Amino acid sequence: MKKLIVTTLTLFIIASLNFVQAQSLDDVINKYIKATGLEKLASASSYQLKAKINQMGMELPMEMKIKKPKKFRIEMEMQGQKMVQAYDGKNGWMIAPWVSPEPQDMSGTQLEDAFDQADMEGELYHYKEKGHSIEFVGKVNLDGKAAYKLNLTTKDGNKKTYFIDADTYLISKVKAKISGNGQTVDVTQIMSDYKTFDGFTMAMKLESVSPMGSAVITIEELKLNVDFDDAIFKKPAK
Repeated sequence: MKKLIVTTLTLFIIASLNFVQAQSLDDVINKYIKATGLEKLASASSYQLKAKINQMGMELPMEMKIKKPKKFRIEMEMQGQKMVQAYDGKNGWMIAPWVSPEPQDMSGTQLEDAFDQADMEGELYHYKEKGHSIEFVGKVNLDGKAAYKLNLTTKDGNKKTYFIDADTYLISKVKAKISGNGQTVDVTQIMSDYKTFDGFTMAMKLESVSPMGSAVITIEELKLNVDFDDAIFKKPAK
């Protein structure tokens, strides 16, 4: 009888701890959504972003266009040539002029990345509905500031660690493992200089650090509900 009571209490305590953890995770996610105004972005049909990438002493203009449902196009100028990556909701393609002037189909991790880019609101927003799972680690010290640490596993099995500032509830850092060309590397993204556009708050500066070097993306312009023709997302005929 005593053993049964102890076992029951133990199960109750474990269930209670899991419930508290779920409450804490939901609280952090909800405050993050409120701080960023993601509901505003979720109500938009599309957005257009213009930025500059500083990498290896070069400044590269970049333009990104996203349209629901799941359409994505990014253009970047490199030494007078234009690189294009796009996803039309089903298929991904790219033009890398230093390889070929003809559009090439994307597959594997390239296609997965394009699909992820087409997610306007990001992985944390309605993560359960998207098939992702999150382990709530709790509050940690991040570069001298308190932050909430969340380990996210996507529905495809990719793993990322999000750090959300405990005061502002904005993302300050993301760590991920990126696979490509037969190897996997650790990539860290640092978000800063947050600004608000029409009720939506986003980082205007993103620094990406990896073993291959670093790059800084500076957002210059953001527009919501731009009327894009679906044709710009489709692979051009040869």
